Amino acid sequence: MSEPVPYLDLRAQMKPLRAELDAAIARTLDHCSFCLGPDVAQFEKDFAQFCDAKFALGFNSGTSALHVAMRLLNVGPGDEVITTPYTFIATSWAISYCGATPVYVDIDDATFNLDPKLLEKAITPRTKAVLPVHLYGQPFDVDAISAICRKHKLPFVEDAAQAHGAKYQGRTIGTFGAVSCFSFYPAKNLGACGEGGALVTNDVSLAARAKSLREHGSTVRYHHDEVGYNYRLEGIQGAVLGVKLKHLEAWTRGRQRVAARYAELLAHTPLKLPTVTAGNESAWHLYTVRSPRRDELKKHLDANGIGNAVHYPMPLHLQKAYAHLGYKAGDFPVSEQASREVLSLPMFPELTDAQIQRVATVVKDFFRV
Repeated sequence: MSEPVPYLDLRAQMKPLRAELDAAIARTLDHCSFCLGPDVAQFEKDFAQFCDAKFALGFNSGTSALHVAMRLLNVGPGDEVITTPYTFIATSWAISYCGATPVYVDIDDATFNLDPKLLEKAITPRTKAVLPVHLYGQPFDVDAISAICRKHKLPFVEDAAQAHGAKYQGRTIGTFGAVSCFSFYPAKNLGACGEGGALVTNDVSLAARAKSLREHGSTVRYHHDEVGYNYRLEGIQGAVLGVKLKHLEAWTRGRQRVAARYAELLAHTPLKLPTVTAGNESAWHLYTVRSPRRDELKKHLDANGIGNAVHYPMPLHLQKAYAHLGYKAGDFPVSEQASREVLSLPMFPELTDAQIQRVATVVKDFFRV
């Protein structure tokens, strides 16, 4: 069998950065700033600039950032927050942590993102906010969702956990909503050496409250203004992210190169390939194709040493954890069909053309059988 192609190769990313990462971590160890500290503060400044935002605050995970975003909007028991059933479950966790109810709206078949055409129907007197996701690195329809939210005087939060560096109509993702939240899980486009996240905003009052909430609801040590959390970003992760951020734009170009090559090589297969809405730039966190024969194709790729993954095999409205919401199969048919058909191919900026061609050859061989 030919050389396997991994789904993700973090070693390829880490190897050329190792000396710089070692030096950055050593500096953190030397000045013993393990919770927040100067490395986190510098990264926050740099990431805010990257997002063209006024404020970025480091968190211990993207999930924590989303939770605090809901707190900033005073989401609580009895409230509803409209979101997508087709994403990682952390998006809905943030709503549930506040005692509120996730209300799902089906996705657009072309983008996998929340369908704005269905959004207004889901708004009720209990709706407190909207929480759409830039899934797979593809920006959601910001203009359409913004217009509906303005009409109904509702804030929205961007879940940008997979969209570092993505652009909507020329603007970097992160400042369209009241708040945006990013994840730095190691497999993300910008990944820590462990867990991490960020909350980004242009609102000075929201930034100040978020800063307090992530540190036990405190602005003065041992004085606590409201119930808060231990959601601080570790100093070592701030140092790591500071090194990696310098390379993010180049990595995004690498991902765009890989996506363009896949599109060229797989154009004449029966696969439904991902597309980018005109005027937007995807961060290509994932390259997710669709096929009614997904499970067979997955077995074929596995047998031939081609890494792959399913994002996501079950939409959130059918998860056991959310059975109490009362949704049933058939309620969100586009999401349900996507969950049966999606398959993510290897996607990382260091993929060589030979590896991309190998993936394409194995896929084409499957459809020739």
